[in-house]
Amino acid sequence: MISQQKPSDLRIALKACKSSFVGAGVFSFFINLLMLAGPLYMLQIYDRVLMSSSVPTLLAITALIVLLMLVMGILEWIRSMVLIRVGARMDNLLTMRLFNATLDQAAGKSSASGQPVRDLDTLRQFMTGNGLFAFFDAPWMPVYLAVLYLFHPYLGLLATAGGLILIVLAYVNEVSTKKLLAEASGESMRENQYFSTNLRNLEVIDALGMRERIMQRWLGFHEKVMGLQAVASDRAAGVSATSKTFRLLLQSLILGLGAWLAIDQIITPGVMIAASILMGRALAPVDQMIGVWKQFGNARSAFERLNELLLNVPARVRALTLPAPKGLLSAEGAVVAPPGARNPVLRGVNFQILPGDCVGVIGPSASGKSTLARALLGVWPAGVGKMRIDGADVTQWNRDELGSHIGYLPQDVELFAGTVAENIARFGELDAAKIVAAAQVAGVHEMILKLPQGYETPLGEGGASLSGGQRQRVGLARAMYDDPQIVVLDEPNSNLDDQGDMALAQAVLSMKARKATVVLITHRPNILSLVDKIMVLREGLVEMYAPRDEVLAKFARPGQVPTPSSPSAPAPTLGSAG
Repeated sequence: MISQQKPSDLRIALKACKSSFVGAGVFSFFINLLMLAGPLYMLQIYDRVLMSSSVPTLLAITALIVLLMLVMGILEWIRSMVLIRVGARMDNLLTMRLFNATLDQAAGKSSASGQPVRDLDTLRQFMTGNGLFAFFDAPWMPVYLAVLYLFHPYLGLLATAGGLILIVLAYVNEVSTKKLLAEASGESMRENQYFSTNLRNLEVIDALGMRERIMQRWLGFHEKVMGLQAVASDRAAGVSATSKTFRLLLQSLILGLGAWLAIDQIITPGVMIAASILMGRALAPVDQMIGVWKQFGNARSAFERLNELLLNVPARVRALTLPAPKGLLSAEGAVVAPPGARNPVLRGVNFQILPGDCVGVIGPSASGKSTLARALLGVWPAGVGKMRIDGADVTQWNRDELGSHIGYLPQDVELFAGTVAENIARFGELDAAKIVAAAQVAGVHEMILKLPQGYETPLGEGGASLSGGQRQRVGLARAMYDDPQIVVLDEPNSNLDDQGDMALAQAVLSMKARKATVVLITHRPNILSLVDKIMVLREGLVEMYAPRDEVLAKFARPGQVPTPSSPSAPAPTLGSAG
């Protein structure tokens, strides 16, 4: 259950814009006050100018109405500008916070979505569009009705009855479409997520002839969204048509009622015309709200999702800057589960990796090797226990400060849209010497020079223009950039040829020479000759952690993934490597 004790950043941002909303309300006051000028002008034309045939009077009141309409137009323009700037200010207040919250939410879930950014756009567009004006103008409905009562009670009663019916229609529109629009919005998010996932896996889809089946599955999502939206739109269209027809009928009826009162000389013809204009103006906001109700529903859903996100994912608190890490890594009873999973992959692991150690991590598939890599770097936080860097909980480090001391090559290498140089430099300042040095250590410098534009070669999303081996080697250069003190390599040679293996070996030797702490996760035994110690994982437990030769000597074939001698073999305690 979400705690409402502390307002979310979204509500705080809206509160920061409160004065602007008040200003827009003040402009709305004068705009609606000036709206009375039109009916009063008509009243004067019929009851004074036509009766007196006075051209000077006609010219005077016409000049006055022109001036008042110009002022009203300027106020309308200013009000629109105010709300546009409210949208821009909200964007400035929330964009960075929302970006970080979206990434933090993605880190805690099995799937990521850019929906929060689209929700902010939806909310901002509604706040800067004409739909919001109806809510500013609606409070003036009683004022216009009061003027109609001053003209004659019958005119006021007819307009009041019509207004109440329109309000009932607006309520019917809300009740009949709210649930459908919410369901359609949720299904649309799932449809977009499914489509985006398929785009990333297009190679597999085409290679295995799955396109038709995937399309049929996507069409199922799409048709459900369209069906929900169609039903909601049909209902809203019916209510909107009824509302518009009824409002036009009311304007005719009030003219008829006014004519009857004028025939009996209870009111003048000018009052009859003015009453028709006033009633149209009084009921216009209700009719307008019905017309924009779908936009309002979408904006409300977007607000609720954003509010929930910002409440559930609090802003990161800036921690005290810690000294540059020396490379001491340790785990204290760490229990780690993948995002969205209930069953932990690592189950109470304990170990200590000393600064300058080069540790190989081996074990069968699903033993927790990649999970260990993510937990060491704080990508997946420990649910129980601690992962520490230089004695500090990894969550106590400021990510931007720690990141410059970390080198990480994930199992699935992901490059980003930008140049090769920008990817290696992690999209920071392009220091040519550091970029080239990292590429040379990773053994990828010559390969990069052979690309069409060398280091300036643009890469598509995910580095699509490179082969798997090339992406892995560029990713290794990125991990090596600026000589990080802690380097975690997850299956770094899974896509490498013999030349790439040699380059990787040289990179590991280079890191060892400068006393960096290296964690090397691998299935290949040849790279284990470079490590100082080996950690064996099985079923989420550290089965063995000792110097390399001691681990390899325990098994008949050096480099083979170990098999426990007993199912109940205890995990080593903290620092068991000795």
